[in-house]
Amino acid sequence: MRITLAALATLAAASVANAQPAPSPPAVAYPLRIPAPGGEIILPDAGAARAHERYRFAAARRVGEMLYVSGVIVGRGETEGNDVPAFRAQVTRALERLRVILEASGSSWREVVMINSFHVWDSPHFAGTRDEHFEAFEQAIDPYIDSPHPAWTAVGTTGLLGDRGIVEVQVIARVTPRT
Repeated sequence: MRITLAALATLAAASVANAQPAPSPPAVAYPLRIPAPGGEIILPDAGAARAHERYRFAAARRVGEMLYVSGVIVGRGETEGNDVPAFRAQVTRALERLRVILEASGSSWREVVMINSFHVWDSPHFAGTRDEHFEAFEQAIDPYIDSPHPAWTAVGTTGLLGDRGIVEVQVIARVTPRT
């Protein structure tokens, strides 16, 4: 039996017409919580989930009543300025990202017990002095941390993983245990 190209095309068209569409993958509800020893990993959104898969780190990791939040980089976008007001806005953007992660994890800035900040004092992405850098950083973070203040270690460094990074901010917070 010989099948012509026309017959194959007819068969292919019929099978496509009768084919059922592939089911859509189920929608992921965020925050995504992945069980881990002693607690869980929290991924607040799709961006954090992609970073977890690609770079092998969690946005936040809860162990018991403690929450460890990975560093968020304060960086300058290509079209953003490098002066003090622009830097303050960039810091605020990063602190808001931390707020989102904290809240998705069942915590808040009020529960932060430790801040570690890593500052590139001589960054080409900030035109001010070291003192202007830290003063602007303090002004930006002030609305987020009330008294009693968390412990805080600020470290000067020569660079960060992010090419346009000026500061990286990592926090540790208390969180109510999940039952």
